[in-house]
Amino acid sequence: MRLTPSCDNLSSVQIVRAMAAPAVLAALVLAVTSACQREPVLTEQQLAGKHLYQVRCAHCHEDNDLGLKKVPPDLHPVFLKSTLPSGAPASDGEVRRIVLAGKGMMPAFAGRFTDDQMAALLAYLHTGMR
Repeated sequence: MRLTPSCDNLSSVQIVRAMAAPAVLAALVLAVTSACQREPVLTEQQLAGKHLYQVRCAHCHEDNDLGLKKVPPDLHPVFLKSTLPSGAPASDGEVRRIVLAGKGMMPAFAGRFTDDQMAALLAYLHTGMR
């Protein structure tokens, strides 16, 4: 006695539906689990850098609440590309140099960041997160 239907008794539409059901279910499970995943956890150093960014950088580079006519570039994806908006290499050394020395309309922040704070800011920027 056969417990599963034979292909002879099924229409081609029924066969396609039966084969598609597992694929649809798998896609649904993937979508739900992807949506439920948490954001990556930041390290203590990255959290300190995020705080520094919010306090000292976001006014111009994100919020532009100073009403600047030329909006500075978004810094979150700064290390996701090989070059900075200026065309300089996207490296820790170059970003550090620009932050400390200033460039164009950006004022110099030399003396306003300790080495640990600069390292924290760079670590946060490397995450590319907001």
